[in-house]
Amino acid sequence: MTTVGPDRRLSSLDAFFLYHERRESPFNIGGVSIFEGTLPLMELMALLETRIGLIPRYAQRLVGEPFNLGHPVWEDDSRFDLRNHIRERWLTPPGSEDELRELAATIMSERLDRARPLWDLTVVQGLAGGRTGLITRIHHCMVDGVAGVELMRILLDHQAVRSSASAGGGRRASAESAATAPGRRIFDAVLGGLEELMNRALDINDALLNLAELAIKNQPPGADHDSDTPIPASFAPAEQLPFNGPLSGEHEFNWLKIPLNEARAIRTTLQGSINDVILTIIGGAISNYMLEMGHPIAGRRSRVMVPVNIRANRTSGAVGNGISFLPVEIPLDLTEPRSLFASISRQTSLMKQSRLAEVVKLLISGYGMLPAPLQAAVGATVSPEVLPFNLISTNVPGPPVPLYTLGQRLLAHYPYVPIAYSIGLGIATLSYDEDLCLGLTSDRQAFPDAGRMRDLLYDSYEKLREAAGGME
Repeated sequence: MTTVGPDRRLSSLDAFFLYHERRESPFNIGGVSIFEGTLPLMELMALLETRIGLIPRYAQRLVGEPFNLGHPVWEDDSRFDLRNHIRERWLTPPGSEDELRELAATIMSERLDRARPLWDLTVVQGLAGGRTGLITRIHHCMVDGVAGVELMRILLDHQAVRSSASAGGGRRASAESAATAPGRRIFDAVLGGLEELMNRALDINDALLNLAELAIKNQPPGADHDSDTPIPASFAPAEQLPFNGPLSGEHEFNWLKIPLNEARAIRTTLQGSINDVILTIIGGAISNYMLEMGHPIAGRRSRVMVPVNIRANRTSGAVGNGISFLPVEIPLDLTEPRSLFASISRQTSLMKQSRLAEVVKLLISGYGMLPAPLQAAVGATVSPEVLPFNLISTNVPGPPVPLYTLGQRLLAHYPYVPIAYSIGLGIATLSYDEDLCLGLTSDRQAFPDAGRMRDLLYDSYEKLREAAGGME
């Protein structure tokens, strides 16, 4: 007999998204794709049938361990059936993007069935112009934003060839049976917990070594103890902003596109990163919204949780979560776009130099050393009023060239990021072809003005573009 390998048992970070899920905050990631033509359901299902073997995790379900001695493990679903994971919905032609947004928000607000593999696709027919929508939903315990691209990767081709054949076909390779003797499962659970403990201890050791190395070095140029220090009051509760409050679970999904070449030109002109461009756009939009609503902005900040990919192996086929987080504090009273960009760029640069992600990794690793039953108990009892951040902003690099499914060109993919606790707004960005595609997740109770925020984001982009000299 073989023990359960680390690739099959949830890590502490993966399990976090399972234990902390609530009715009002399902931990679904994914997004909405829009294709230029029709995607017939049966042809799409046949295509996926030939390629699902390339990502075997998508044919596995989670199985809990006896007495919760270890985190749940992935096991092959003997009853796996693609028909349980692909469905079709029709809009009354000509369906609008607003109707597609409403449908996507409804689907994303629902929790996935934990008795099955934790993902599904919804093909949406009837969009205006003969287009087709595709809503992708995957549980965050299964993948992060980078690994989540894998499902779309196997559905998409670089050429407009209408074919369901695929290299590497075959539905899925067989694996060891899910029926394991109870005694062996208990042993595996205990061994898995020890293995997780050792891994987190190694992570802590690695993080401490990095921090010690940093401590004996000189402070990064320009670093001081003012508002741009890489470690602000980052681990104290954040000040509540208009989009922070109790969640209802009724989500809204909005989106917009920004030309990627213009974002790159802004980055080059102002000497920063694409992520600095995105954060500056977000900061400007929040400031303008607060001013419109009559809220003071002097001395106020918005703390943004920025996930950082720390996956050592960035090759395809990645599963699970390989992320840390950076707490970026955006000064809301810096309303001049160039000044705001400079402040954010300086802060993110210092964070990278100071390896702040290692500090967060250290905290995550310490949490991972708690026994699995205690981690589950913490997830079940932590207060939904906890506000470590004001909002989430994630940026995932996507394919830089046009892609196709069943011969139909992918026009846009708007990513969806989950929100939880009192964080009523999340913004996810994916670069694709010639655009930055931004998806806004919001809770209707905590933040009913998400549509206005979408418009303000575009206005903020236009102001930054103009401040950077304009790009024709």
